[in-house]
Formats: sequence, structure tokens, C-alpha cells
Amino acid sequence: MLAVRGVTVRYDGVAALDDVSLEVGTETVAVLGASGSGKTTLLRVIAGLHTPDAGTVAWDGADLTGVPPHRRRFGLVFQDFALFPHLDVAGNVGFGLRMTGIAGAELGPRVGAALERVGLGDLGERRIEELSGGQAQRVALARTLATNPRLLLLDEPLGSLDPALRRDLAADLAATLAVDPIPTLLVTHDTDEAFALADRVAVMDRGRIVRNGSPAEVWRDPGTVAVAELLGHTVVRGPFAGITPGSGQALAVRPDAVTIDPTGSLEAVVVSSAFRGPDWVVTVEIDRVRVGVMSAAAPRPGEKLHVTLERAAIVEVDA
Repeated sequence: MLAVRGVTVRYDGVAALDDVSLEVGTETVAVLGASGSGKTTLLRVIAGLHTPDAGTVAWDGADLTGVPPHRRRFGLVFQDFALFPHLDVAGNVGFGLRMTGIAGAELGPRVGAALERVGLGDLGERRIEELSGGQAQRVALARTLATNPRLLLLDEPLGSLDPALRRDLAADLAATLAVDPIPTLLVTHDTDEAFALADRVAVMDRGRIVRNGSPAEVWRDPGTVAVAELLGHTVVRGPFAGITPGSGQALAVRPDAVTIDPTGSLEAVVVSSAFRGPDWVVTVEIDRVRVGVMSAAAPRPGEKLHVTLERAAIVEVDA
């Protein structure tokens, strides 16, 4: 098990990581955060690419301070995949194995098994420039998995792919990790990616982990304004629809909190509509607060609608 304890990293006196602690067992943990939140720095510390100013990184109780990256037995998949264009697919996967001392008769079967694991068993001789973005991502993953890492580190694994391919590859990656689960930590700024791949989500803000829980737990109860905004919830810093937050609190209104309902007791005014296929995302105003609601049709701006409010979809968060 990976155990990060009290890790702090400062650049010119400013904390990029501030007393961060995190554990990863046989599960997939997503470190989610906006740009500059510290997630990439945390990944680099765990991988051994950066030495922290304070704190420790340990594996099964053994302190890894001073252990170089290649001796940690962690596998890192970079966002840009870092494939070698002069080698074919099998050559790229075999390179990682040769770096660990695997050669001769053992090399071919290990390469083949790794490619089969990611669904590319028949593409060993294909050149890198002939691959799609999704295939390249799988080759990078196969190269890492072939070395049997005890921890898999994924740096924005789907970040360089287009949105449609990202959805497909997220499902493929989740299925691959489920076949033979190993401890996996991924960093991402994409909420959909984190929720699709992770068993647990640790949300970072300004160098600290401010929320840690299952995707469902984090979605239902963000905990802070920063997390709520990152998830796309509407933040209301005052009363809303008869609900008043406590002192030092704000309200996080989830996207599913408001439903168009002709029998609803609340009145909303349409601000705008945007087609998202197959439905419309309609921005409405309630008590001078703008929230989004799904609709099968596009009402006109200024039109008044009746809506229903799901109280459980509105929670207090730290302001």
C-alpha cells in the first residue's frame, strides 16, 4: 500500500503541496484538481521525480526517501504517452521490459501478453505513426503494465484525446484495470474522467487535499465552495428558494436539483437555452440565482416556468 504522509513542497517560499497525506490500496484513486492545485507535483513526488521539503512516501511501511524512480517499481504513463517513433508497437512495449533486465526467450511472450491485455494483440508490428490516439494510449499502458508495477501512476491519461474518444477510452481503461486490479493513482483536472475511472476521489485545492471519498460521496457533498465549483454545482452565497445557509457556509446546488414541472410550486424565469443533444440545457433564474435544468424543448427567454426543487440535491459547503 502507498502511504503519503505530511508531504510539503515549496517553490520560492510558496507551498505547492501543504502537508498532504494520502493512501492508495488495491484500488484506483483519482487526484482531481484545477490547474495549479498541486496534483502534478504530488504525482512527481510519489514517482520519485521530486524530493519533498517535508514528509514521506512509503510502500508497505518502507520509506522510499532517497530511492530513485527506477527502483520504486512504480509504472508511470505520461499524458503525451512518450512512445518511440523509430520502434514499432512491440518494440515500444519490449523497451520497458529490457530496461528491467528481461530479454531473450522471455521477452516475446511478455510483450504479447501485455498487448493482449489492452486489446492490441494483433498490432505488434504496427508503426507508432500509424496508430490512432486511443491505440497509442493503450500501447503506453501496455508498456507500463508489462513490467508488473506494484503501483500504476497515470498523468492525465485521457487529456490529449478528443471528447468522444475520451469517453470510449475511459470505459476501456476502467475495464483493463478491473481485469487484474493493481493500486492505481491518476491525476486529472477532468471530473468526468475521475468519476469514470476511480473508486475514490481526492480533490486538491491550493496544495491541500480538501475532499476525499467515493465519487458518489464527493458529488453529493462537495464540502467546500472550491470543490462544488470544480464539480459544476451552482454556488449560492445566501438564501435560495427558502433555504438559508449557516454562518460561514454557502449552498451547493447540484445540476439535478431543479426539474421543470407544471405542478411545481416554484416559479422560474428562462434566461437562455443551449442544445446538448438529445435535450436542452435551460438556464433559469430563481430568486435572482441562475441554475441549469434539462428540458426536452427550448423555452423562450423571459418565459416563466414552474419547477420542482429536490432539497436533497442542495447541501451546505464551507464558504
